[in-house]
Amino acid sequence: PRGAIATLVVVYVLIWAFLVGGVIDRLARQRPLRGAGFFSACGHHVFRIARLGVVVAFVYWLLFDVVHRWLFDDLIGLLTRDLTVERNAFLLRMVLYAVFMVLVIGVNLLFDYTKIRVVVEDRRSVLGALLGAWRFVRRRPGATVGLYLVNGALFVAVLGAYAVVAPGVGSAGIDMWTGFLTGQAYIAARVFTKLLFYASETAYFQSQLAHAAYVAAPEPRWPDSPAVEAIGR
Repeated sequence: PRGAIATLVVVYVLIWAFLVGGVIDRLARQRPLRGAGFFSACGHHVFRIARLGVVVAFVYWLLFDVVHRWLFDDLIGLLTRDLTVERNAFLLRMVLYAVFMVLVIGVNLLFDYTKIRVVVEDRRSVLGALLGAWRFVRRRPGATVGLYLVNGALFVAVLGAYAVVAPGVGSAGIDMWTGFLTGQAYIAARVFTKLLFYASETAYFQSQLAHAAYVAAPEPRWPDSPAVEAIGR
């Protein structure tokens, strides 16, 4: 089961790495690209997004393995070694959880704007896009973090709604179909919130450094045959 779950996660990551460039390109242009244009944009950006994915995987490994272990194994033990009040130890742990969540949100925010800069500005250098995203977020911390938190609140609301309405395990008959439809609605809501993150962040980025519907790369089009191109020239 663990191997199957890992395989599904890898497949999901690969599919999303292919699609995200086309998604951001479509959102940034604010007009339909049609199927050919969308998948052309996906192919145009996929290797840059994949290189960024290697950086993302490394940073998340540092966060959830090295930093998490240091905070909640080493540091918490050092801070609570001489404490005799359980409440104080609990408060310290909550503070460390808050610190860890701030780090996770900051990393998510940084990589979101890195993907946006890669696509909107048609950047070839992932490192350049990462540094550009850092400068953008550093100069506008209130707006970028506030927008992220608003979107995050909607995501939490979706999780909470699903937790309330999701049926229990082992249901049959009409309850089984209700559970199935609820699950599909939950997946659709998750996808919607993910697209909302990119749409709102892309729109804000364009409003600050460019203008609405600006994308540096030419509009992706499916290549015509040599004869059609000759006639066009």
